[in-house]
Amino acid sequence: MSESKSSKFAIKSGLLIDSTGASPKNDVYVVVNNGKIESISKSIDQQIEVFDASNYTVMPGLIDSHLHIAGHLTDKFVEESIVRPTEVLLIKSVYDIQDLLAAGFTTVRDCGGINAPYLRMAVEGGLTKGPRIVAAGRILTQTFGHAEEHYFPPKMAKERGEYKLGFGSLICDGVDECIKAARTTLREGANFIKICSTGGVMSQKDKPEDEQFTVDEIKAIVNEARKVGTFVASHAQGTKGIKNALAAGVKTIEHGIYMDEECCKTMIRQDAIVVPTLSIVHRIVSKGKEAGTPEWGLRKSIEVIEEHVKNIKMAKKNGVKVATGTDFIGTPMLKFGENALELELLVEKCDFTPMEAIIASSRNGAEACGIIDKTGTLEPGKYADILIVRGNPLEDVSLLQKKENIVAVFKEGVAYAR
Repeated sequence: MSESKSSKFAIKSGLLIDSTGASPKNDVYVVVNNGKIESISKSIDQQIEVFDASNYTVMPGLIDSHLHIAGHLTDKFVEESIVRPTEVLLIKSVYDIQDLLAAGFTTVRDCGGINAPYLRMAVEGGLTKGPRIVAAGRILTQTFGHAEEHYFPPKMAKERGEYKLGFGSLICDGVDECIKAARTTLREGANFIKICSTGGVMSQKDKPEDEQFTVDEIKAIVNEARKVGTFVASHAQGTKGIKNALAAGVKTIEHGIYMDEECCKTMIRQDAIVVPTLSIVHRIVSKGKEAGTPEWGLRKSIEVIEEHVKNIKMAKKNGVKVATGTDFIGTPMLKFGENALELELLVEKCDFTPMEAIIASSRNGAEACGIIDKTGTLEPGKYADILIVRGNPLEDVSLLQKKENIVAVFKEGVAYAR
């Protein structure tokens, strides 16, 4: 991608989708000034440079609210985390985030990974191109928790987390350890805290239905996040673990496989968000066996896929706020740049309209990232995070997955042209 800068310019749109919930507009000008949207109107008076997108759709930059910038080269994630040097994973990740930006993703939320805070610093410092990265850093997990590496002896699993190997985790048990772990990950540069309140599909020895952490432990972590003005996201797949996380004040529920009606009512009351990550299960079920997914991950993915879709449809029907996330990690099967698959799955399987899927990937994604005041919609005062695409995604949302349809990507007013 090439990069161009101009302090003030306008984009003349064909179709404009602003993700505020308003109807699309035709033939309007988006005026950008010093990286932010100054105005949106039918005409402009001043003599400024105009980017002609009158044959295209103009919309907010996309947001993936749940991924892991792991830098893995293959889909055999156990082997990757053991034998691949951390330095190589970091170098691979630099190219992965460039692929994300080229695909129209101007913001991503890394929900657990040792490299994400450093990649964020590199992007912010201008060392590499990439999306805005909202990073959790190391994941907080209990002993025998989802983010613990069950295939190692307990002492080794704990030491690997402490030495920042693999994805990176902090194993903590009891309120005091949870408080210290929360403070530690924030000190290391996390923008928010990621915990696991249930077992999972891709952890070896637990089940998605298993409860993890007590409500008091989660409350302690949430309070530490609150004190510094941030929030907690919880890997939560089983019903009781979802309810425990919500009772403790968690902001986002990751996956939500076994959500029920009571979960939905609580989420609406608390203005919580679910990030379903349908894409990873879809890819594992369809391609995981040949890609080398561990037996336990393949088996549990097949067990949950239909229930997951059913419950996200139920959540949507009940009015729960949904943000898109893929849980991709940059491997051949879970490749960065193909993250718009999540929008197609919401439309095809969960009764979303294309507009609702786009809002889930922009406005709701910005809320899940804690930056709705800065991005997520095209409105005056917000960052000029803008995607220009060939075709009309309201008629076919799958076109957002095709590289040839990405005409230009603007992040804070800087144009990255293909």
